[in-house]
Amino acid sequence: MITRIDLRNFKCFSALKLPLRRLTLLSGLNASGKSSVLQALVLLHQTMREHEWSQRLMLNGSALRLGAVRDVIDQIGGGRGCSVALEDDDAGLVEWEFSGEQGAMSMAVILVRATAEWRRADPQPLQYLLPEALANSPVGASLARRLRGLTWLAAERLGPRDLYALDDPELTPVVGQAGEHTASVLYSGADERVAIPLLVQEVPPTLLRQVEARMGEFFPGFRMDLSPVTGANAVTLGVRTSRDTDFHRPGHTGFGVTQVLPIVVAVLAAKPDDLLLIENPEVHLHPAGQSRMGEFLAAAAKAGLQVLIESHSDHVLNGIRRAVRNGILDPDDTALYYFRPRHEAETSAAAQVESPSIDADGNIDTWPAGFFDQFDHDMNVLAGWD
Repeated sequence: MITRIDLRNFKCFSALKLPLRRLTLLSGLNASGKSSVLQALVLLHQTMREHEWSQRLMLNGSALRLGAVRDVIDQIGGGRGCSVALEDDDAGLVEWEFSGEQGAMSMAVILVRATAEWRRADPQPLQYLLPEALANSPVGASLARRLRGLTWLAAERLGPRDLYALDDPELTPVVGQAGEHTASVLYSGADERVAIPLLVQEVPPTLLRQVEARMGEFFPGFRMDLSPVTGANAVTLGVRTSRDTDFHRPGHTGFGVTQVLPIVVAVLAAKPDDLLLIENPEVHLHPAGQSRMGEFLAAAAKAGLQVLIESHSDHVLNGIRRAVRNGILDPDDTALYYFRPRHEAETSAAAQVESPSIDADGNIDTWPAGFFDQFDHDMNVLAGWD
């Protein structure tokens, strides 16, 4: 498991040290840096997966397109370089330093440090952004596998479609940042046993049936049908939520189904200790469904996945709190963060990132101003108190 991420001169952070847990919730105002934390991980993932022997951090690829170096370096004090460090259960602390011209589309790896004393020295080649000796050691291979195989589900996910492309599972092993490979992953792995201990009892332990059962917790009566299209590498997805109706095209069942399905498939298709980054899991969900999503992702973390969530939903937060109170997830395996815009932190002398604690009853010790408190503000206005 990755237990900490450090960023220096990366986007809006001059310096950030962020401990991570089995489940980590990132919250805060827009443009406060939450996505930047996820993007740092995705950049490592993208470079390792698409450019195994690269000596540079690739800022633009199939997963993420961040532009030029000037778009990535902290504009206030970053100069030409930035660094990303990860603390890992297996590999210890690994730090990368990157540098590049402002208009360049990638950044040179100028140094890799690791607590196990592996150190990059030119002209030693890098494999998966690690010195070869580290990349081929058990601890380095474990970290590289975790980063290469991470799943990132961005906030803007694919909506209903009439057809879904099928791809070779070797090329598309995860659902993709927009959930575009969800149907392909589900179709190719339909009969495979779910690898993590997160099974709905009384249901066959295969991916397809477990996904149906979990989707039924959000959409009662949910059933689906994946049918191959003759002469095309594609399938149709039929959905119904009642035994009394036929299967419908996804467009007739609302956007919620196609937004939740990639999350459920990503979780149930994962292997123990996989890393999942999920932005706005609450999209197009009723408040009750948002709370249920918080509980589901907490259960996924308990089952051995590492889950980082970016969310603006107090219902998702409360679902996590309920999961902790019900013993689904240990409070020590849970981290909550509230991000402030940099200018607000500088003018108020407040921390750019605060970390409220959660106890075994699901109670939160402190509620920073802006941390899921808008309901209270609105009620005070309506009551005439503000």
